[in-house]
Amino acid sequence: VKPLTIFLFLQAIVTIISIPTTQGRTTFIPKDEKLSLIENTCKKTPNYNICFQSLKANLGSSNVDVTGLAQIMVKVMKAKANEGLSKIHELQRVGNGARKALNSCSDKYKAILVADIPQAIEALQKGDPKFAEDGANDAANEANYCESGFYGKSPLTKQNNAMHDVSSVAAAIVRELL
Repeated sequence: VKPLTIFLFLQAIVTIISIPTTQGRTTFIPKDEKLSLIENTCKKTPNYNICFQSLKANLGSSNVDVTGLAQIMVKVMKAKANEGLSKIHELQRVGNGARKALNSCSDKYKAILVADIPQAIEALQKGDPKFAEDGANDAANEANYCESGFYGKSPLTKQNNAMHDVSSVAAAIVRELL
């Protein structure tokens, strides 16, 4: 085989590899660049650590764009909302004295799960980030309202803070899509 033939063959391969991908195909992004996307995105949120830890804990985060990162954070929101609602139900079963506040919080967390999160998911799927941001911000507000509904010490501070924080991070990531 002649050196010129090998050279032309290698040129053809390089040309094929460097052709831009079309719709429906994913582009290979080196691991360092994927990590960089997560880091750079998280730096634009109100809580870098929560953002970075949440995204890195999801195995799919290294293969997505900013929209995918936002979708992952909405899933984290859903998990936190379910955890909060479970804690509320647990407190209601044991007869915690703050029944009115717990009932109000239950309604707020249900609103997060049946309205805010589905709104954010649908908006991201349809490419309408403003409504996704609104859903995430509403979820953060619901957690704050739950917390402020207790007179004195809230038994849900941990859950409300977690819900607020992941929702604020999700809203900030979505804002990058506007």
